Amino acid sequence: MERERAVGNSESVRCRLSSCLLGRRPAGPMKIRLKNIFVIYFIVSVIGLLYALMQLGQPCDCSHHLKSTSELIHAKDKKISQLQNELKRLEAVGKAERQHIATVTLPTIYAITPTYSRLVQKAELLRLSQTFLHVKNFHWIVVEDSATTTRLVADLLTQSGLKFTHLNMETPQDYKLKQNDPNWLKPRGVEQRNLGLQWLRENRELSEEGVVYFADDDNTYSLQVFEEMRFTQRVSVWPVGLVGGLRFERPLVEKGKVVGFYTAWKPNRPFPMDMAGFAVALQLLLANREAKFDLLVERGYLESSLLQSLVSIEELEPKADNCTKVLVWHTRTEKPKMKQEELLQKQGLGSDINIDV
Repeated sequence: MERERAVGNSESVRCRLSSCLLGRRPAGPMKIRLKNIFVIYFIVSVIGLLYALMQLGQPCDCSHHLKSTSELIHAKDKKISQLQNELKRLEAVGKAERQHIATVTLPTIYAITPTYSRLVQKAELLRLSQTFLHVKNFHWIVVEDSATTTRLVADLLTQSGLKFTHLNMETPQDYKLKQNDPNWLKPRGVEQRNLGLQWLRENRELSEEGVVYFADDDNTYSLQVFEEMRFTQRVSVWPVGLVGGLRFERPLVEKGKVVGFYTAWKPNRPFPMDMAGFAVALQLLLANREAKFDLLVERGYLESSLLQSLVSIEELEPKADNCTKVLVWHTRTEKPKMKQEELLQKQGLGSDINIDV
């Protein structure tokens, strides 16, 4: 019995030794340790999860991060704004330079306007000046029919904002219209236009590009007519409305060339056109220094007296869509009726003569 117990004990000892040699531990104690480890792991995981869930409900102090982000966005916006402003400035500078270059290279338009003292003089010159303000590279030559220049015209020109030249030349008494004479009886503005031509010849060089237009102060002008005439090579022409007893007069054009004129009054004139219907290249006038208007010509031949010495009909340059568009009108201001003013003046109660009208 004891021998069997001894054998059994020895067997048990061998089994333990073999288990140790093989790297295994007895089953009982291993189960206990794994269970403990699992329990501990589970408890720690639950505690971690509960902590995380608790933190979800707490406010986050992100002010520092938000402030940094806000400052960064503000800095970027400021930089973008600076770049946009710089781009606008460069675009403005570029546009101004382009406009300056374009203006400098544009031929100058010289408008010669004869004028004389009358009640509507200031009103008509003011209206005309405000039209001219819209024309680029423009020089206004105003010539008064008077012994001296007047303060009224001088003040108007100074305040106009235009580049101008103010001259005066009195029409000889024998060629002046009397108070009751019709406008058409004698040519008007002849000496004044010729003085304007003389000023150009004395103050401009043959190398300068420009165009000369005879712009009466009682006409109405589309701005387009000035752009039509600007690049005149010799003499450019176009229709004129409300003239010669017709709705309009105009050059007749075939294949881009003037072949005649649509007019009813004295159609056999060399150039049956109104003064407002043509412009002359500055260089052509400077090269032909004797070309001018003739004070002594027959009625209706004033325009022809100048043009005949400068150009032939075949050389005329039709503008305004082959002379099919009216861009200038021979309008006239109605002569004011001053009966009440005259009655008051007889009583010594007339309006203040120191107030310009």
